[in-house]
Amino acid sequence: MSRPKLARAAARSLVLPLLLAGCAAMHPQGTAPPPQPPAGDPTALTLTAEAALKRGDCRTAAEAYAQAALTGDARLARRATEVALACEHLPAAWAAATRWRTLTPQDRDANALYALVALKLYRTADARAAVHDYCRSTLAESGAGSASPEAAQASPAPRRGKPAHDQGVGALADLISLLLEETEPSAVLTAMSAVPEPTASAPQTLVLFGELALAAYDGKRAEAYAQQALAHDPKDFAALRILARSYVLRGDAAHAIATARSAAEVDPVRGGLELAEIFASLDRTEEAHQQLESLRGSAVPAAEIDRRLALLAFQSGDLKEAQQRFTALLASGESGEAAQLYLADIAAREGDPERALAEYRRLYDSSVAVPARSRAAALLFERHARTDSARTEALTLLDDYAAEHPEDELQLTLAKAHLLADHGEADASLTLLAGALERHPQHPSIEYDRAVILDQAGQVHESVSALEQLLAARPDDPSLQNALGYTLADHSLELARAEGLIRRSLSVMPDNPAALDSLGWVHFRRGDARSAAGTLERAYAIDHDAEIAAHWGEALWVSGEQGEARKVWAAALAREPQSKPLKATLERFIPDAK
Repeated sequence: MSRPKLARAAARSLVLPLLLAGCAAMHPQGTAPPPQPPAGDPTALTLTAEAALKRGDCRTAAEAYAQAALTGDARLARRATEVALACEHLPAAWAAATRWRTLTPQDRDANALYALVALKLYRTADARAAVHDYCRSTLAESGAGSASPEAAQASPAPRRGKPAHDQGVGALADLISLLLEETEPSAVLTAMSAVPEPTASAPQTLVLFGELALAAYDGKRAEAYAQQALAHDPKDFAALRILARSYVLRGDAAHAIATARSAAEVDPVRGGLELAEIFASLDRTEEAHQQLESLRGSAVPAAEIDRRLALLAFQSGDLKEAQQRFTALLASGESGEAAQLYLADIAAREGDPERALAEYRRLYDSSVAVPARSRAAALLFERHARTDSARTEALTLLDDYAAEHPEDELQLTLAKAHLLADHGEADASLTLLAGALERHPQHPSIEYDRAVILDQAGQVHESVSALEQLLAARPDDPSLQNALGYTLADHSLELARAEGLIRRSLSVMPDNPAALDSLGWVHFRRGDARSAAGTLERAYAIDHDAEIAAHWGEALWVSGEQGEARKVWAAALAREPQSKPLKATLERFIPDAK
């Protein structure tokens, strides 16, 4: 928990309508790489790239297209950028996107994808420049402004049917959605500082920034954006919603509930649901339940109330009620695939792997195939202790889907790597990641996961060295600062430096539960269990993660509050009965616990 995974896409639909049907993102086994075309010949390079796509060699395709783009036109540079992004080849994507933006500096799409690649590579200043140009181009197109007199003369007439002001905010919302698809919210929030006026101070923009600040775990900034929007309109529902949630992040329950009630007065339907969400976020499950039931007979559809009640039961650890409610939803035709996935998860949490596997199998070719297959594979690996065929079946589940859905290849490769590492096969996991880096050179997610798995394998110094190298290249990356700080703290190494790194991370994302957990853990390692317990309690209030509960309970126990520690562990175990970190902690302190 204390080293959150770097953001990665679940899909490419927002970025590319790309044709990788035959691309398995690797050289076919047993074949030599194709001959290289003449350097600088864009036509030959393009043919090489397309041929590579057809035979499943994504890296060659990306590199050939990027090379072709260096002397090609804007259309070729665009295609090269899209192919490289779809192939997760970030150096090629950067070269192609840079060329495209150089050729067409006022092209909104060029600036959008340039900003995306820049953020994926943690080139924040470059991303800010592209965000600024994207917004100025939008203003120029809408007639609300322009980047220069020349751009104003060249820009098309304003689009009819939508005010120029709304076009600018709408385009910005599209850009934020695109960037969030594949990059960290904190980095996107930083890049948004380049949005020019008048777009930056529009009430709708302030709401967008408030939502982004919430996603980046910065409750104070979210509150500030919400208050600015409310200064324009005290009854702005979206701003009230952000304000209520910012109070939750900052631990101010009274103001969170009062603000949610104000939102319910503005909009009884959406506000009523929001009040229930606030109660749930504050772990006031019974009040959330009552609030949802009070909405029956209102304009809220019964199926929506039932769905939220099912989720509430699941999240609070009442698996019996959750199973009954999700079964009813499934029978009624509501929330079909989602309900099926939750039923499978419930079976797994209840320790019934056969029933869970049967439920997951129903979803192998559904819209939730990736999580269903990944969780089924984990269960099969648990069975591997009894039969070798289970391991083969588990890996085949992921490999088969990756072959049919190359857009998910990287995500599934990383899932495989963690699956192997979690079950004592660290060497196989690291070999898998080495191959992934061959296909996706310099990819931050792969490099990060490699460092995490090195630590998991007991190669602590190698893990620290890997994180040090990544941080040297990205010194302002808060996730890396937290990851290195936590790794040092967990092994009682350089504790003063570890705390400094974690506090730097918290300066960017002050309410991030993973970083707060790390801060609490470094305090614990430094012998201050009472201070650690307070920080860990706050982290757990934001995200009821079992590993945070394990740390919090341990700090309480060492502080002499064994009864409170037992309560924390029991509540967390009800939510996540299969949590390995929590079970390991319980075995150390309460060996006879069931």
